[in-house]
Amino acid sequence: MGRRRRGVMSEQFKDELAKDLGFYGTVEREGWGSIRAKDAGNMVKRAIQLAEQQLANRTPRR
Repeated sequence: MGRRRRGVMSEQFKDELAKDLGFYGTVEREGWGSIRAKDAGNMVKRAIQLAEQQLANRTPRR
């Protein structure tokens, strides 16, 4: 039996990424399982870019 993974990204964040990348309509109509592997990869890349930007903009604590 396969193990069920707990999602790292919130549903809201995934929805926002899908909207930004232009495939949210597919998600709405057919669900997350219907997106292309390329779209999933682009979503992960974008999430990493946003996280890196957020880290770069943080002020170091003293």
